[in-house]
Amino acid sequence: MALGFKTRITDLLNIQHPILCGGMMHLADATYVSAVVNAGAMGFISALTFPDPEQLRDEIQKCRDLVRNKAFGVNLYISPRDDANNRLENLLSVVRDEQVAVVETAGGNPGQIVPFMKEAGIKVIHKVPAVRFALSAERAGVDAIILIGAECGGHPGYMMVGSMVQGAEGPQKLSIPVVLGGGIGHGSQLTAALAMGSEGVLMGTRMLVSEEIWAHRDYKKRIVEGTGLDSLVVQTTIKNHHRVLHNKTSEAVMELERQGARDYESFAHLLNGTLAREAYASGDTSQGLLDYGQSACFANEIEPVQQIISRFIDQAFSAAERLPAVLR
Repeated sequence: MALGFKTRITDLLNIQHPILCGGMMHLADATYVSAVVNAGAMGFISALTFPDPEQLRDEIQKCRDLVRNKAFGVNLYISPRDDANNRLENLLSVVRDEQVAVVETAGGNPGQIVPFMKEAGIKVIHKVPAVRFALSAERAGVDAIILIGAECGGHPGYMMVGSMVQGAEGPQKLSIPVVLGGGIGHGSQLTAALAMGSEGVLMGTRMLVSEEIWAHRDYKKRIVEGTGLDSLVVQTTIKNHHRVLHNKTSEAVMELERQGARDYESFAHLLNGTLAREAYASGDTSQGLLDYGQSACFANEIEPVQQIISRFIDQAFSAAERLPAVLR
């Protein structure tokens, strides 16, 4: 009989492996998400990648066909800026109507979204950068928490708490399942996370070199060449900490911060997501704020999702097999 991991998160989501692959803006489409799901993990289509509700509906239906009715998810980013949530509101009804299995919410408080999703039988997993926010989300009724550490690509939160601290503290203080993210890219980290009490792990940066991601091959080659140390945390002056690839755009943002910029409008021309999408399409990684975490050190080749997940699980079991030799 093949060995596997059984946790509260595999039971909750009916998945083979306790692995979630987060919804990456512009990149997490039906092709990529279905590859993740068919490899035994859980993936999330990025809703805001498809601002037209009917585009999102088509992408959900395409994914459903590709996974042959297995469960998959949708990522819903709740902006801290109310004016930026207009697009999201138009997408919520599509997610509910299509009855996806689970949503990954992130950013602002999910309190208003939870009842709307639960009424349709959709599970809600909320992603937060600190335990204090996780406790609030638990009270709001979410089904599970993703705790991300400062090592993550994207938004690690202004407190910048490391994943080892999050992974040990979160399961002690929360009664619902905890998934650990931030710098995760090697299977031994799954074993460590489970040992600390988490129910699974989340990967983002590690998956950027997947064959199934539509981005230009030159972009993926840049990730392969990276070490994870070639990242910058920008937007700290407006408490919207953002770990990205070190390039011309991130340097320009940091220069504005050095000059004393303290409001979103000062940075708006550089934060435009169009720059990032153009970089993914062209392979020109000198432009755009490109989410990029420290787990890039594990992304050493461009390969199919199935191979990445399979190797990750093999590494996790190798780490687990080492433990009896060091236990007294």
